[in-house]
Amino acid sequence: MCNYCGCREFPLIGRLSQEHWDIAECAGALRRAIHEDRHGDAAALLDELLNRLLPHTATEESGLFAELRAEGSLADEVERLCAEHADIHGVLGAIDRAAPDWHAVLKALDRLHQHIDHEEHGLFPAAVIMLPLPAWDRITPAGLP
Repeated sequence: MCNYCGCREFPLIGRLSQEHWDIAECAGALRRAIHEDRHGDAAALLDELLNRLLPHTATEESGLFAELRAEGSLADEVERLCAEHADIHGVLGAIDRAAPDWHAVLKALDRLHQHIDHEEHGLFPAAVIMLPLPAWDRITPAGLP
């Protein structure tokens, strides 16, 4: 995760970055369970990952990404990241629990890792520069400083 630009000082970015950390930890545990043929654990970890991932991406898309689309200069990148969300959710959400395709899960986890890296080291620092303060006021959830 990014530690050099100060973007985590923005409460929403700090929250999303912490969620990225939690998602990456869960994805790592899922990857290990698959590689160790602990498929019962893997199924439970897949559910946990989806339970973390779906609200996280909803927050990104309805808040930060919506403001970036409206601002305009990063709209293409936002669309690409939203397409990645749909792809990753589609694969992970469609895994047949009776006959899981663990290879497909592993490939989706690779894409998820790259996706998080792009957001942490590209989009989040750029968003801090591109969005005006009123946009941050609109998207900072109540209760965050």
